[in-house]
Amino acid sequence: MTADPLDTLLRWSDSGAIWRVLSRNRDSITIGLFRCDGGEEVDRITSAAPELRAYVGERSSSED
Repeated sequence: MTADPLDTLLRWSDSGAIWRVLSRNRDSITIGLFRCDGGEEVDRITSAAPELRAYVGERSSSED
């Protein structure tokens, strides 16, 4: 079973870590999940889930 992408992103943010949009197009969005210090990329989310796209909106990262 695949985890809900929005839930994954929210848990990542709630833990104080950073996310960045790596790419987006009309069909999907790819988000990099980075360590709390913004260093190394730990994981990625690629999804077409409308809830995830709505949450991220036009932001390029969790630091926006």
